Amino acid sequence: MTGEDVPLTPGPSPERRAPAVVQYGLGDVWVIAVSGEFDHHTSAALAEALQTAARKHQRVVVDAAGVAFADSMFLTLLLNIHGQTDLRVAAPSPQVARILELTGADTVLPVRPTVAEAAAD
Repeated sequence: MTGEDVPLTPGPSPERRAPAVVQYGLGDVWVIAVSGEFDHHTSAALAEALQTAARKHQRVVVDAAGVAFADSMFLTLLLNIHGQTDLRVAAPSPQVARILELTGADTVLPVRPTVAEAAAD
C-alpha cells in the first residue's frame, strides 16, 4: 500500500471508549469520576448520577480526567446540576477543558486541577 492508497477521511474509531461512571464519598463531598465518551446517546448514567447526587449532597465534584470526548450534552448536564448543588469540575481532560473554555462555562463552573482541591474549596 502506498501513501496514495490511504483514505483522506478517517472512519469510525475502533477504540471508542464506553462511558463509565464511578461514585464515592470523600468526607462531606460526593465524587463522580467519569471516563470514556459522552454524547446524547451515552450520557444517561451520568445524568442519573448527577441528579441523585444533587438531591443528597451539598457539594458534588465531577472528576473529568478520563473523559475522551464530551459534547454539548455533557456540558448541559453539568450546568443544569450546578444550579441544584455546589458542583465542581476536577482535573478536566483536554477535551473537557476545551469545551469549558470555548463556551465560557469555565467562568461559571469552578474548575480545579485535582479532586482534592475541588473538594477542599
